[in-house]
Amino acid sequence: MNSSGYPSKLLEKAVNEFSKLPGIGQKTAFRLVMHLLKQGKLPVFEFATSLTTLADEIKYCKTCHNISDNDICEICSDSRRDAGLLCVVESVKDVMAIENTHQFKGVYHVLGGLISPMDGVGPSDLNISTLEEKASSGNFREIILALSTTMEGDTTNYYVYKKLSRFEVDITTIARGVAIGDELEYADEITLGKSITNRVHFENTVKG
Repeated sequence: MNSSGYPSKLLEKAVNEFSKLPGIGQKTAFRLVMHLLKQGKLPVFEFATSLTTLADEIKYCKTCHNISDNDICEICSDSRRDAGLLCVVESVKDVMAIENTHQFKGVYHVLGGLISPMDGVGPSDLNISTLEEKASSGNFREIILALSTTMEGDTTNYYVYKKLSRFEVDITTIARGVAIGDELEYADEITLGKSITNRVHFENTVKG
């Protein structure tokens, strides 16, 4: 047994890799690795292959920055969607959360994060320039700012609003049915659906 306490360096390496995942400590990582080993070689190979395929073949939609199997995602390429209604979200998880409400029929723009000086994330680190291009195109009648009601979300909302307000497009935000400090992915579908449906003009939230 080596100095780290593991009977195998291969086991130790696998545990260390799993423990790099968010929310996964060494003990949990060890249990996950041992669970995989107990399944036999085939499930382990299938698991590893799925990750390798993900890394090699996953794409980001050239239009909205959503994760996709193709250059243009299924939502952007769906002719049944309202192409004049654009919803701005933080991440892919938020697209999934809103889609699960079945209340939104437009298209999306994924920023890829929120402005957070404490974390070293500034406007240039997000997909804001491509959002400005969309706003200036005249192809959208309404842009919905659907970011989480956290301090970072509100900061990003306001920054994006100031960037887009010079264009001829309605800028709205989701109603405050989502509690202050909540992230969209954790809101229940009914609450989030109502927040999307009952949106308000962003300038009204700034004044109020």
